[in-house]
Amino acid sequence: MKVVVIGGTGLIGSKLVGKLGEHGHEAVAAAPNTGVNTLTGEGLAEVLEGASVVVDVSNSPSWEDEAVMNFFRTSTANLLQAEAEAGVTHHVALSVVGTDRLQESGYFRAKQAQEELIKASGMPFSIVHATQFFEFMKGIADIATEGDTVRLAPVKIQPIYSDDVATAVGRTAVGAPVNGVVEIAGPDVFQLDEIIRKGLADKNDPRTVVTDPHAPYSGAQLQETTLLPGPDADIAKTRFADWLAQQP
Repeated sequence: MKVVVIGGTGLIGSKLVGKLGEHGHEAVAAAPNTGVNTLTGEGLAEVLEGASVVVDVSNSPSWEDEAVMNFFRTSTANLLQAEAEAGVTHHVALSVVGTDRLQESGYFRAKQAQEELIKASGMPFSIVHATQFFEFMKGIADIATEGDTVRLAPVKIQPIYSDDVATAVGRTAVGAPVNGVVEIAGPDVFQLDEIIRKGLADKNDPRTVVTDPHAPYSGAQLQETTLLPGPDADIAKTRFADWLAQQP
C-alpha cells in the first residue's frame, strides 16, 4: 500500500513514515523540502500517483490568525482536490482533542475549518484527535510566559508521547476509513499548571509557574475538562514520568 505522508519530515511525520515502512508499506514523506508544497500545489500530482492513502500531519509555519487560517484552508483544499484526481481512497488528518471547544483561538478555528473541509469533501476520511504531546509541554510554558512568570489555568490535561501518536495514526491509515473522529490520549491525567511546574523544575528552569484560572491557552479560555478526551478514546501506554526520565 502506498501511503503519502504530508508533513512527513516533521516530528510525527518522520516517525510515521518509519513505522509504515517497517510494516511493509510504501511510505513517502512529502514536504516542501522534498519538493511537495500543499499551499502552491507544487509536486502534489506527482507524489500522489498510485497512492491509496494520504495522511496529513502538516502544520502551519505561522500561528498568526490570518496566516494559519489561510494555510489550513488552502493546503487542505489543494490536497483534497489532488487526491480526488489521483484516485486516493482514504484521507487521514491529525488534529487536536478539544478543537471544537477552543474556538476563541485563531489556531483552533483554523483546525476546525480544516476538519469541516475534509468532512464536506466526499472523500472517505478519518480524523485523529490527539491530546497535547509530551514534547510540547515546554512550548505551552513558553507561550504562557510573561517575564519570569508562567501563568497557567488549573485545568486537566492528558498528554501523549509523539511516538504513540505516530503508531495510532499509522494504524488508522492502514485501516478502513471511519468517516468520523477517533481520539487518542496518554494514560495519565494531570493538572496543567502542576505538570508544567514539574517539567520546568526538572530542567532547572528558573521560571515561576503561577496558577491563574483565567490564563488563556493559545488565546482561548479553558474549562476544567476542555483538553480531555471523551470516554471512548484510545489510551496509549507511555507514561509522562517514564518519558521525562529518559530525556537528557
